[in-house]
Amino acid sequence: MPNGRVTRRKFVQDTTSVAAAAALGAGALAKADPAAATPDPQKTRSYNENMEYRRLGRTNLMLSAVSMGGHWKQIPHPHGSPEFQQNRREVISACLDHGINYIDACSAGEVMTYAEALRGRRDEIYFGFDWTGGRDPDCAGSLARMKQGLDDGLKSSKLDDVDLWRVTLREQATKNTQREIETVMAALAWGKQTGKARCTGVSTHHRPWIAQAVATYPELEVVVTPYSAGSRQKPEGSMFDALKKYDVGMIGIKPFASGTVFQSRGVPDSPTKDEDDERARLALRHV
Repeated sequence: MPNGRVTRRKFVQDTTSVAAAAALGAGALAKADPAAATPDPQKTRSYNENMEYRRLGRTNLMLSAVSMGGHWKQIPHPHGSPEFQQNRREVISACLDHGINYIDACSAGEVMTYAEALRGRRDEIYFGFDWTGGRDPDCAGSLARMKQGLDDGLKSSKLDDVDLWRVTLREQATKNTQREIETVMAALAWGKQTGKARCTGVSTHHRPWIAQAVATYPELEVVVTPYSAGSRQKPEGSMFDALKKYDVGMIGIKPFASGTVFQSRGVPDSPTKDEDDERARLALRHV
């Protein structure tokens, strides 16, 4: 660049290229190194001594044990209104102040909302991103459209890059065709090589598919999948065994099982608010 400055995207591109070259030299699907040091959590974004931080697999990002989902429900303001935008700014600011450092925005509307709410504080959080998704065959089956989706999303949301591009596949990933899966993986590889995505992965509810896929696709550095109050791990041969073996990070979603753990089903300020708040605390401690 003429003035010698390095943009954030250029820095990400250069560092991920070096990391990719190192990975290829050692084997793209090398098993986890049990001796690998966990990064110092005090150096993570929005560190708070009262929050627990966990290593997100081989990405080496240190994410808060409790993070923020992108969905909003039961908000008494129309989407996009000044009151809605103020509500989202206040919520995300409270999260950052308490050490929560990851937001999972899995649609164009969520990306736009939280990119705006984080204006001026972008570097305080790790941003999970999806724009086009892998549930639309026309998008998932076209590498050009997948690339365009990332470019359009970054431009529209005024983001220079994202920390995690996590493409949303079908809940049962086997309903995606093999061509769609391969196209998504190629798009993720491109996103990382260009520095537009620091880390890559997918979201799906299909645990058996995840267990097989992480052994096949090095692009799956992270998986996003439900882990709620009722979730259990099989004694052996589980998805979790595969995640550990290949050092893949997991982000659990839907801790409240879509509101079913609450007596009020998630209605705010209900007569059972105190009981529901306690159930929320217990559910988060469980997951």
